[in-house]
Amino acid sequence: MSARVKAKDLRNLSGAELDQKRQALEKELFGLREKKIVGQLDKPHLFKLFKRQIAQIHTVRQEKKNA
Repeated sequence: MSARVKAKDLRNLSGAELDQKRQALEKELFGLREKKIVGQLDKPHLFKLFKRQIAQIHTVRQEKKNA
């Protein structure tokens, strides 16, 4: 499980690092969905956390693209 990262810290990462972080978060989110299906999910708040972090990464990528 990854720690919560602030948007200002994401802005210091390169594009490749942002992509790696996004892929890792999406894998963890997929794992959470699998656990939810089989009924083994103990931390449902992580859905919101991972989705928010993925959205922040997309926002930072867009900012870098438009800058």
